Amino acid sequence: MQMNLYEHVFILRQDISNTQVDEIMDNFEKVLTENKGKVLEKEYWGMKTLSYKINKNRKGHYCFYKSNSPWEAVKEMERLMKIHEDVLRVLTVKVTKHQEGPSVMLQAKSRNDEKMARKSYD
Repeated sequence: MQMNLYEHVFILRQDISNTQVDEIMDNFEKVLTENKGKVLEKEYWGMKTLSYKINKNRKGHYCFYKSNSPWEAVKEMERLMKIHEDVLRVLTVKVTKHQEGPSVMLQAKSRNDEKMARKSYD
């Protein structure tokens, strides 16, 4: 079985708790590992406003994985995501190389946090 590098972004409903988000992320990670895949990194990007309503949701919890998995594992995880009632959207992209360090979204969030901290001291 050939292993490929993937990046997965999925959006969860706004009305679930952070504990539920963690459980869902762990469950999908387990699906990959049970199918001979491996999650290299996982990130929670936070609650963000959607560009348009999806199933009556204006916001969603954004989650991100970097994985090294066979296609069959990714296909099974996506299948389960699409039928899960708390998952609004799923995007999986095959990449040739993972970016080192935190994702661009987390880097932007940390920059914004630093700006807010500086403003509060002024």
